[in-house]
Amino acid sequence: MLEKGKQLVGYLTVEARENYFRGAALVTDFRGIPTDFRYTEPVRPTRLERILYGGALDIYLREEVILDNLLGAIETRPQLWLVPDGGLVTPVQKISKLPTLAVEASNRSPLEASGQYEMTAEQCVFIFQADNISAPLRLTVSEENTSAISQFVQILAAAAEEMELMEPFGRIEKALEAVGETEQK
Repeated sequence: MLEKGKQLVGYLTVEARENYFRGAALVTDFRGIPTDFRYTEPVRPTRLERILYGGALDIYLREEVILDNLLGAIETRPQLWLVPDGGLVTPVQKISKLPTLAVEASNRSPLEASGQYEMTAEQCVFIFQADNISAPLRLTVSEENTSAISQFVQILAAAAEEMELMEPFGRIEKALEAVGETEQK
């Protein structure tokens, strides 16, 4: 059984737009109620920075500027981080020292029961049935965490009993839009 005080899931996203990068992290309890929210201001690299950093600019901004700041500012420690992009799994896990899973929608047929999971043909990728109705979710973990997938699925299944697992990503997106609108006024 999971400890009541520890039932927290973290959601983290980093977006790269044409002219800027920014990120946000939301920690919720298993009902989806926020316990912590942090975001970065948009980071706009100059033309000179783009030239000097070259192809390393994206990695530098995502990992050393945005993720370091976000994860350092979070005061509520979740059991695990969920990210929308498999490319964030390793850097978030490395910086936060917490298990990190990429969670994406899939178009597969539902598995037999909620909480069920199965390995796919892709390395480190699993299909997880969060509820009895929806298509299963696609979970990507780091290679070092593939053996712990049953623990992660247990956490996600417990959270999915009370909330829709992907919904907080939409809230983060709307929150960042609202922050952007406020900054423009």
